[in-house]
Parts: sequence; C-alpha cells; structure tokens
Amino acid sequence: MPATTATTPFRQSALRTLDIEQAAIAGLVGKLDAHFDHACELILACQGRVVVTGMGKSGHIAGKIAATLASTGSPAFFVHPGEASHGDLGMITRCDVVIALSNSGETAEVTALLPLLKRLGTPLISMTGRPTSTLAQHADAHLNSSVDREACPLDLAPTSSTTAALALGDALAVALLEARGFTAEDFALSHPGGSLGRRLLLRVRDLMHQGERLPQVALGSPLRDALLEITRQGLGFTCVVDPDGLLVGVYTDGDLRRTLDNFHDLRDVQVDDVMTRPGKRISPDLLAAEAVRIMEDNRITALAVVDEHQRPIGALHMHDLLASGVI
Repeated sequence: MPATTATTPFRQSALRTLDIEQAAIAGLVGKLDAHFDHACELILACQGRVVVTGMGKSGHIAGKIAATLASTGSPAFFVHPGEASHGDLGMITRCDVVIALSNSGETAEVTALLPLLKRLGTPLISMTGRPTSTLAQHADAHLNSSVDREACPLDLAPTSSTTAALALGDALAVALLEARGFTAEDFALSHPGGSLGRRLLLRVRDLMHQGERLPQVALGSPLRDALLEITRQGLGFTCVVDPDGLLVGVYTDGDLRRTLDNFHDLRDVQVDDVMTRPGKRISPDLLAAEAVRIMEDNRITALAVVDEHQRPIGALHMHDLLASGVI
C-alpha cells in the first residue's frame, strides 16, 4: 500500500517540478502583447489552413496545438520540418498561416523554411523562448514562450519550456474559438465518435418512441385505461390528449401513488381528475442533452415529445438516454 503521509524523495522531486512549471505558465501572463492579437488576426483571416511545425519536443507540442486548433474551428495540421525540406513544403500555400515552434528560435530545420515562406508570402507566427532569435525576428507575429529555467535539474531537458508552449498554444486556440463564436454543436461535428459525440449530436427525435410505442389516452378516459396504457408501453407515463389531439396533461407512476393516497375507490375516477397539467414536454429538434437537463431539474424520468402545435408525436425515457450513452 503506498504511503500517504511521509514526504518521499520522489514526491519532493515531483512537487519541485510542478512548482517550476506552474511558475513558467504564470510567467506567460506578462508576455502577452500586441503580437498575440496580431497572431489571432492572421489566423482568423486565413483562407487556407494553419500549418504548425516544430522539431523534437517542440514538434510534439506543435502536433498537439495543431490538433487543438483543428477541433476548435481553426483547420490545422502538423508538418515535420525535416520532411518539409524533402518535399512536404508542397503542403504549404500562400493562403495558409504557419506557426513555427522552437525554444531557441535557431533550430536549423525550422529556420531553413524561412526563405520559402518569405517567397510565398505565407504569414509566419513564431513561438520561441528568445524574442531576438532568427525565427522570432523574421516572423509576422512572435509569441514569447520563454521561461526562467527548465524543471530538469540539469536545466537541459525541455520540461517547463514545452509546458509553457503548450499552454500558450491552448490560449491561442481558445481565443480563436471565442472569436469565431464556436459552439458545443460545432465541437461535436469534429468529435462524432464516442460518448462525447453522442452527448452533443443526438437529438430527441433520434431516441424517442413513436407510432404504436407512443403512450396516450383521450381526455375523459377512465383511470383504468390510463393504467393499462402505462403498463402496455412500459415508459412510466401516458400522454392525455383532447379531442383535437393536443397534449393537455400526463399521467405518471408518481401520479398513481398520489391517486392511491387520495382515492379509496378508483372505479369511477377519470384520468382528468388526477393527471398532471400541462405536463413536461420537449421539442423533437432539441439536443438529447437538453432532455437530460429537464428530467434532472424536475426529477422525472420521462418526457412527452410534441410538435409545433403541441400534439404528442413521441415519448422519451431516461433509460433511452442511458442506453444511447448521452448520460
């Protein structure tokens, strides 16, 4: 069983690392300037793609930044600078924007791209730890990701510098996301797989029971008919409709418990006398996640689904939401 009280050398090292990296991220606040604004403007005006590049550990960070940009409304991809010099430069056009990462700002594979980018007129955003470096000086906008020291005790292995670059890339992506008015539904379109996609993309109409599976009885029906309909459909409730087919209320398992408390003889009770008016309802075009919120807020397990005229066209149960992975 791992110890939970004594401070070990392992944890002392980990805490020291976290303190240094936390300070590195905090230090970025004072480095944000007009160059950050210009970088955002360049990307928002981009007619092509955002091409992110970097070598070594910076390359791994560049790949993550490209992925984050692509999933938040700024189409982007990663190009390895070494491969770029051997043919992959053809992926970059004058309509693109390039983000180049290099802590020193002097990485040979990255600076080798400068002549072509200048010839194409492709805007360049650099992210370096040295504002006076070659890469920074030739960029249209420079993002300063410098840190006081690496978390590595030798001050050699990229640690706090890559953490700072990663955080700065996230800051850029979020600023662009907000500027574009990017929504949760937009996010879902690039994440259709897994529970995230199901939660964000499924609509009520995709999950509702309809046709013969829609529980409903007419206004004025004996309570016995409503109970039989609830039992037959197994959704824990039934819609109650008027002669025009409009939803006027619902009768639920919870209503039945209250009915048993108030009536000793159910033979003469009509559903009108004990139903819940007007009953919770939802549009088929709303996201299934919205149905979850309504059910949780009202502590209910089912909803009537109605059209624009308030006619019931379906029924949705909490079990359907669970089975689909929405919750």
